[in-house]
Amino acid sequence: MRIKICGITRYEDARVAANLGVDALGFIFAKESPRCIAPADAAEIIKRLPPFVSKVGVFVNEDPQRAFDAALTAGVDTVQFHGDETPEYCAQFPMPVIKAFSVGGDFDVSAMSRYKAAGYLLDTWDSERRGGSGRVFDWSVAAKACGASDAVILSGGLNPLNLREAIDAVHPYAVDLNSGVEISPGVKNPYKVKEVVSIARGGGG
Repeated sequence: MRIKICGITRYEDARVAANLGVDALGFIFAKESPRCIAPADAAEIIKRLPPFVSKVGVFVNEDPQRAFDAALTAGVDTVQFHGDETPEYCAQFPMPVIKAFSVGGDFDVSAMSRYKAAGYLLDTWDSERRGGSGRVFDWSVAAKACGASDAVILSGGLNPLNLREAIDAVHPYAVDLNSGVEISPGVKNPYKVKEVVSIARGGGG
């Protein structure tokens, strides 16, 4: 089970997560997010990370040139698009792309097939924000999506209390946690990060 911790804003949180064996760290470059980090600040964290940790830059409806420039400045190796980006938009980027989908009652799993992405992240639909809502969605939809793709990343309201249940219900390629392992927006709780790593690796929960 792969694990991504998103919304990294501090080196100490990135270091703890990396040392615990987290596979990927997410850096949010969307200005409307309370976890937004400047690409140059992300670069200062990224250059101090050990090898074999993927660095993901998260964007929401950003101008493609600005997104590309920010990704280069930060030094991320993967980009995640969490807005209304089209398949044509995503295809412009030379690095691996994760396309996020907001899952509501009318979500159509077949929408994923329009994108040639390295991963498909399913998050909870929210009228006010793109991600970080702390709410779960109907996991049966995610389970159906896993039947259509081997690269589904489950997100949306995951935390140490529900992660085992979510994994057992969905069997995703990876899980993505953000607000569920925080003290406050952008500040991670190392004990919760350690707990979710243990659960995802089969050691608890």
